Amino acid sequence: MASADIEYRCFVGGLAWATDDQSLERAFSTYGEILESKVINDRETGRSRGFGFVTFSNEKSMRDAIEGMNGTPGVAVPLTGTGRIRYAGDI
Repeated sequence: MASADIEYRCFVGGLAWATDDQSLERAFSTYGEILESKVINDRETGRSRGFGFVTFSNEKSMRDAIEGMNGTPGVAVPLTGTGRIRYAGDI
């Protein structure tokens, strides 16, 4: 895989149902430039499935976000219980 093909995407689980793409991006933007933020919705109902993905422009920002937000309930993003954040390549 060429370095241009590498994505610095992290999985964010335990999101509150009201979380949308924009609020997810706002919560993680303090860690660096975000290329994309996406809350996954149910195809039939359109409601959030409680998880999403955030793609950063570089590895350091992604790792800082994982370290800073992982296991932190309700800080900057409406997580239910204890939020789960990890490198999406680990899924």
